[in-house]
Amino acid sequence: MLKSLYIQNYVLIDNLDIRFDDSFSVITGETGAGKSIILGALSLVLGQRADGKSIKSGADKCVIEAVFDISRYQLEPLFLEKEMEYDPETCILRRELFASGKSRAFVNDSPVSLASMKELGALLIDVHSQHQNLLLADNHFQLNVVDIIVGNSALLATYQTEYKRYQRLQKTWKELTDKAAQAKQEEDYIRFQLEQLMNARLTPGEQGELETELKTLSHAEEIKGSLYKLVDLLNGEEVSGIQILKEALSTSGSLERYYARSKEFTERLRSAYIDLTDLASEIEVLKEDIEFNPERLQWISDRLDVIYSLEQKHHLSTVEELIDLQEKYQEQLKQIDSFDEQTEETRMQSEESYNQLLQIAARLTTSRRKAAGMIAERLVQMVTPLGMPNTRFQIDFIPKDRPESDGMDEVRFMFSANKSGDLEPVVHIASGGEISRLMLCLKAMIAGHKALPSIIFDEIDTGVSGDIADKMGTIMQDLGGNMQVITITHLPQIASKGKEHYFVYKQDVENRTLTRIRQLSGQERITEVARMLSGATLTDASIANARELLGEKN
Repeated sequence: MLKSLYIQNYVLIDNLDIRFDDSFSVITGETGAGKSIILGALSLVLGQRADGKSIKSGADKCVIEAVFDISRYQLEPLFLEKEMEYDPETCILRRELFASGKSRAFVNDSPVSLASMKELGALLIDVHSQHQNLLLADNHFQLNVVDIIVGNSALLATYQTEYKRYQRLQKTWKELTDKAAQAKQEEDYIRFQLEQLMNARLTPGEQGELETELKTLSHAEEIKGSLYKLVDLLNGEEVSGIQILKEALSTSGSLERYYARSKEFTERLRSAYIDLTDLASEIEVLKEDIEFNPERLQWISDRLDVIYSLEQKHHLSTVEELIDLQEKYQEQLKQIDSFDEQTEETRMQSEESYNQLLQIAARLTTSRRKAAGMIAERLVQMVTPLGMPNTRFQIDFIPKDRPESDGMDEVRFMFSANKSGDLEPVVHIASGGEISRLMLCLKAMIAGHKALPSIIFDEIDTGVSGDIADKMGTIMQDLGGNMQVITITHLPQIASKGKEHYFVYKQDVENRTLTRIRQLSGQERITEVARMLSGATLTDASIANARELLGEKN
């Protein structure tokens, strides 16, 4: 419930602090006093958009703060989901507006997005103004009313879960179908490219090996001549490196008897001699292996041409990348081959889900149709005392061709205020006053089946008076026994039924006009109800009548 509302620097309000009762409260005041301004401020803290024009002239900043007791509303999961601090007994919603047009939103002093504040606000207060009567033209609203009164929440949740599954399966099936169609168009191209790559029989690392061998074969004569020369220099018949090292080794060895360091020379020379001897033997073998092979050279050139051509065609630079592309094409063909199987499997799942949906939808339809007569009868009973004695009302059902998010039913509230004449959609035939009374009764019926945190009626009594107003006040008073109800009204019959009474007025302060509000009690309340009865001039009769109205309430 709404415990208090604090407003600072909003339109004609400089500072205003209201504390509310948890049952039925009324707000009165002359036209233009500022009741709608207070309601506008409350709407901002419930997440509605605003601009810098909402700030009181001369102020840089506007603050609106509402404090709620949410201990009975089981909202902790929402707070956890939105990562907001949860305080069930003192939940504070605050909105700050700046002259620059910027605004900030807070829940329990933590910054939140306006969307999060709006989502939370919708669960805390239901503001019913005259424009909300337009909801009666909305078939979704009408259907929602039926489901709430019937108690279809669990069945509807089951239906919506299956509906979402069906939607996902349909989406997947369409995506697979589209992909399969596109893949079929690309299949020939992919198969042709894959065939070329597979025919090339590519192996990792072969490009580097072939390029090295190509260089060797292209310079075979030069390589062979150089190797022969190296063998001759190292171990030729004439003076050679190995022969010189051998003589140096012998000389160094003969010094060992006279010169100790020559032993080190000998070891190093022996090591060099062994290395050069091995190298000479290796080169001797290699020079015999090097042969100019024009056939091999041509084969390597042709092979590299194939590789280079494939790399250029596919804008790649290595054989490994070509092999990766080959594997990719193979995987694409696998997917293409499996599309039919996936599409068929998804189609079957979708069909199974659709059949489940039809079964749940049929149960919804049965429960709705079964309760429609009871709802219509109860509504007629409630509106008849409100100056609509000849009301006829029924709920018509129009089957939908396919399941939608709320089932396969479209409902129409059919209405007539007369004993004769055809029933017509309520929004086409009912007057503004009749729609207000119908909406009040519907809200009362909904509240009997669904916990509503708080409800604010903004002049829902427009167009009624006298005994009808008194009965509407009784309905609101009864609602206040189960929940917090706040009503903005111009009717004394309704004002007299509130447990608490708040009076909105304008006050001139120096060169400014400000909106004020105060809680009335005792004689003040009698005077205000009398004013509502007779106007600005109070009479003994109006005061007596006011006492009588307030006495009836007590």
